[in-house]
Amino acid sequence: MIAYIERFVHENDVDSSDYTGEVLSDLSDAGHDFGGIQFSKPLAVLRPSDASDVAKILRLAARSPHLTVAARGNGHSVNGQAMAHRGLVVDMKSLSCGIHVDAKGIYADVGGGALWEDVLRHCVVNHRLAPRSWTDYLGLTVGGTLSNAGVSGQAFAHGPQTENVTELEVVTGNGDVLVCSKRQNSELFFGTLGALGQFGIITRARVLLQPAPDMVRWIRVVYTEFRDFTRDAESLVTRPDGDTFDYVEGFVFVNSDDPVNGWPSVPLDRYGSFDPSRFSSSAGPVLYCLEVALHYKNEDSPSTVDTKVERLMGGLRGKEGMRFEAELGYMEFLLRVKRVEEEAKAKGIWGAPHPWLNLFVSKNNIGEFDHVVFKNILKHGVGGPMLLYPLLRSKWDSRKSVALPEGEIFYLVALLRFCSPYQDGLSVHQMVVQNQEILQSCTKNGIDYKLYLPHYNSVEGWKRHFGNQWTRFQERKARFDPMAILAPGQKIFSRNWQHS
Repeated sequence: MIAYIERFVHENDVDSSDYTGEVLSDLSDAGHDFGGIQFSKPLAVLRPSDASDVAKILRLAARSPHLTVAARGNGHSVNGQAMAHRGLVVDMKSLSCGIHVDAKGIYADVGGGALWEDVLRHCVVNHRLAPRSWTDYLGLTVGGTLSNAGVSGQAFAHGPQTENVTELEVVTGNGDVLVCSKRQNSELFFGTLGALGQFGIITRARVLLQPAPDMVRWIRVVYTEFRDFTRDAESLVTRPDGDTFDYVEGFVFVNSDDPVNGWPSVPLDRYGSFDPSRFSSSAGPVLYCLEVALHYKNEDSPSTVDTKVERLMGGLRGKEGMRFEAELGYMEFLLRVKRVEEEAKAKGIWGAPHPWLNLFVSKNNIGEFDHVVFKNILKHGVGGPMLLYPLLRSKWDSRKSVALPEGEIFYLVALLRFCSPYQDGLSVHQMVVQNQEILQSCTKNGIDYKLYLPHYNSVEGWKRHFGNQWTRFQERKARFDPMAILAPGQKIFSRNWQHS
């Protein structure tokens, strides 16, 4: 593979003498991802030392009529989005060095290959500061989440991660290294955020910061009625700033003693007990859990925290006696999924396939989605969490590239399937088929949705996904990556697409 690149460089008179990165001989990691359902063999894996190296890689690819380039962060995509079959994969983790907080504590300049968990530790430990918006799992690269959106329980207040950066350094498909912001190269700035890597590779981001709290009060409340659950969740995310929790999420779980999908998944510690006798026999096949968190400082008295929690919880319609609480340090709370990862790795099951399905569903259709999907197709669960919580469209800048359903309120639905070889359940193939059944049911029932972390196998699918944004998306592609070198795993554009 390395010999091929060297021969290509020589035959095309390409000067790569000043490329300072590495060319790896081990291609195994780059041929699969977290999803475990797509496999591809790249020509080579490259570890650039800086943005100029990335530019040289893209200019090299431009000399070939077929060579493509994919940026790969921590390999957490689930449908081969970061793969490049017979192309070049750029290992972005080599661009993870250097997290620099400005003197006023307003922002941090972070490498595109840095993991969010490292950004968290650096900012909190060294500066008592933290980014405002997160993802649930922090073992993801900064450039990776900004190329999609980056959502978690803080997004209702601060918007997704794409709304919490003020400047990017991007290497476009043309091989240009450009700094962009709302005022400088603004079309590239807005276009790159949420663009699935189609216009450029993010090599640096300027991330907004806020003072970091010390502690978190973490609370879960159980509901039997979907309408009560959504009413309370929507009430919390639409309250004025300062009059709600700092984090609002939720999930659906099976009304049974299934250890993975059912009641045992709700308590916040292994000693917590779930008492199903508090529900009437008429409760449906699935139940709902509202999950909230309040930040506070060490100097805040317990009574002050308790008073605020009770005030914010007042009027919520959760089932009496079905409230679970825990106190955690701020970093411990944000790294809660890291513990799940470590336990799964210890058991040897973290590498199992994860055929996840993530959607944004309009509030107008979320009740129908509950009836069709949760209460019927998924009434036995998915072998992992089924997240469900509201977001606000007004917190998302429409100039950016993320496609959203209509309406001010829409819901994240994340079906985080885990195909463990040690559990009975659907096979990987059956899970993939069930995902397609869900999407077909949404279309059949007129449910307004958009895929999050999308994947389609045809241009027609992408046209439907972007809707009236498709023309703008094409225009940006023609401007910043006209030869369609970047992100071939998304299967949006083929090389030299404008001439096909």
